[in-house]
Amino acid sequence: MPLSDVVNTFGQWLLARYGQRVHKIALDAGFTCPNRDGSKGVGGCTFCNNASFSPGARLHKSLDEQMQSGRLGVGRCTRAEKYLAYFQAYTNTYADVEELRKLYDQALAYPGVIGLAIGTRPDCVPPAVLDLLEGYRDQGQEVWLELGLQSAFDESLAKVNRGHGFAEYVATCRAARQRGLPVCTHLILGLPGETDWHGRETLNRVLDVGTDGLKLHPLHVVKHTLLAHQWRLGEYSPMAMDDYIRLAADLIERTPECITYHRVTGTAPADVLLAPAWCQRKWAVLNGIENELKRRKTRQGSCVGTINRDIRHAA
Repeated sequence: MPLSDVVNTFGQWLLARYGQRVHKIALDAGFTCPNRDGSKGVGGCTFCNNASFSPGARLHKSLDEQMQSGRLGVGRCTRAEKYLAYFQAYTNTYADVEELRKLYDQALAYPGVIGLAIGTRPDCVPPAVLDLLEGYRDQGQEVWLELGLQSAFDESLAKVNRGHGFAEYVATCRAARQRGLPVCTHLILGLPGETDWHGRETLNRVLDVGTDGLKLHPLHVVKHTLLAHQWRLGEYSPMAMDDYIRLAADLIERTPECITYHRVTGTAPADVLLAPAWCQRKWAVLNGIENELKRRKTRQGSCVGTINRDIRHAA
């Protein structure tokens, strides 16, 4: 039983929508972040070494070179001939709107590209950027705005030096969806000080606001980050794989079937990953989530409307 039998995966959603495989090509367009350049902070989030999320980042390849190599890589792995240009590294709306237009247009002009996925922070999406993305959507492009929320708890966001709160996410998510722009919300499980309850309650709050897609990531410790220093001092302990699998299954059960899961786990390259080691074992985690849902005899949406929301802090 593949994972897509029990989870509404983005890949299967695209296959149903377009009648063929559509694959993301991850791009680094050279953006920075307001939490790094001093406008909001310096040093970035405590967990952030962007190479752990976008392998090959900062290699100074042109957009055309990245598109070409990405296309060849996708072709070898999946034989897909249609693509979404995924602006992934750092904050991909953090520039003048005309500069963004040039970059997005360049990616869309590449053969086989049918749309954009734009990864960004919820505090960096002004109305002019939403206008731009809405325009692409109106032209028939597939456009997804991917918002890195991570947690709905401002205390947790402050601990990891995120530089924004839940309120910014709510405002941007609602503004985007009111324009017909689908939103994919990124959530990290296992943030410092958080328990399973925080993960479930974050999902509750995100669903209350409304979203179209979700990405789940375990928090992993990578080199050259403040989190790595905290881990070495024993101030942070990552989640065990079994605990992550169990909590991911909990969230999937509570997610309405209409919402697409773009990802249910995340990995980091071996040359930057410090802990936990299981974050290199993507397929073991995916198979674990699938088997956990199978063991429970549940699937995405099975528990929607059947579990009373616990508003108390259940540590």
